[in-house]
Amino acid sequence: MSHDVIRETKLLGTVDSVCPQCLKRIRGSKIKIGEKVFLVKSCPEHGEFRCLIWNGPPSYEAWARQADPVFPETPGTPANLGCPYDCGLCPEHRQQTCCVLLEITQRCNLACPVCFASSGRYAAADPSLETIARWFDFLMEKGGPFNIQLSGGEPTQRDDLEDIIRIGKAKGFPFIQLNTNGLRLAEQDDLAAALAAAGLDCVFLQFDGVSDAPYQTLRGKPLLQQKSKAIERCANAGLGVVLVPTLAKGINDQEIGEVLQYALDRLPAVRGVHFQPISYFGRYPDALHGRLTLPDILRAIETQTGGRMKIQDFQPGTAENAYCSFNGRFVLLADGRIQPIRKQQDGCCTPLAGETLRAAGSSAQSQAYVARQWKGRPEAAPSLGTKPVGQNTPYRLDDFLRRLENYTLAVSCMAFQDAWNLDLDRLRQCYIHTVREDLRLIPFCAYNLTSTDGKTLYRPNHR
Repeated sequence: MSHDVIRETKLLGTVDSVCPQCLKRIRGSKIKIGEKVFLVKSCPEHGEFRCLIWNGPPSYEAWARQADPVFPETPGTPANLGCPYDCGLCPEHRQQTCCVLLEITQRCNLACPVCFASSGRYAAADPSLETIARWFDFLMEKGGPFNIQLSGGEPTQRDDLEDIIRIGKAKGFPFIQLNTNGLRLAEQDDLAAALAAAGLDCVFLQFDGVSDAPYQTLRGKPLLQQKSKAIERCANAGLGVVLVPTLAKGINDQEIGEVLQYALDRLPAVRGVHFQPISYFGRYPDALHGRLTLPDILRAIETQTGGRMKIQDFQPGTAENAYCSFNGRFVLLADGRIQPIRKQQDGCCTPLAGETLRAAGSSAQSQAYVARQWKGRPEAAPSLGTKPVGQNTPYRLDDFLRRLENYTLAVSCMAFQDAWNLDLDRLRQCYIHTVREDLRLIPFCAYNLTSTDGKTLYRPNHR
């Protein structure tokens, strides 16, 4: 090791993690070398593991935010073995539920090389409508209503999907989104309209890029045409669409700016872009084992949008751990420019999502923001000319607010953890949970945690 590297090496702290091979809890250290931060940990049986967790700038230290703990009101399991083995939620979990995934099928009409659920190969029987109704009742008992994501597998494989949505709405859940690859939405003329009529609010659409190459690698076939058709059908049905690119280094990270422009061009139907750098759980090719960190994606956004979206326009999450995510909001002006909604520009009518979260630091505030931003906007706003936000304008205030409502794009990123980069302190702050069939709430990253040989702690093994 060179003298310069030795001089720049700094211990930032220690963490509890797991061994990627046996999933036993082990200690690790956060080591900073220059602007990079690595998690270094050692298993007595399987040796040392080293994983990049931050590749700044922005710097790891500057990104930190302190979130006040909000413990579960009604824990479902005792804390016996310690995190991550007591999920249910246990009393030591430090954030209440915001979004809940209901895995309503393990069937899928794709066999993606990359799949956190390992779906489509060994599908168990679908849970019945009665079982799903019990899940909704259980969630109400645990403090609901929460935002619901219908997931899988591919949920549109169920012909009773409309019934599931109606059950959820009847049980009192105001926001239901569909996590989908979009193929049946594209193929079936009336499906989007039928789901909207049943009460669906948002389509969380797998969308890996604006060319076919990323789909060929990540999904096994070219799919861009089907994705575009699905968005068109959702727009006609008044369903909000969030584009969800799974980012893989060298595969589609060069299309980040183009994905954002694609979304801007399709406002108000597209409500957001939610980037997810690939995490190594479930099913994935070994050849894709490379890391994109939050700073990598922030810099790519600024560079690939030509500075129209800047790093300083984004902030870390405040309900979850700061190192899990970032978010920002942008208004598309009538002349094609985009204006970030920043704190100094906020007024009573234009709250920044993160500022609302900062006031409460709670999953409930995040839940309310997502539901409002991601729902469909069937009525397009009138043109406001070329006046940027913040300047005096001769246009009516209600016209301005309608444009702000309809032509605001939410841009966010969630960096899920896997067995290599897992930090149990971050895990205890997770507010995205999955319902198990035994009526336990499991944090998303714990539920999908996968060892090198496919072993999981909570998810049924299908790999």
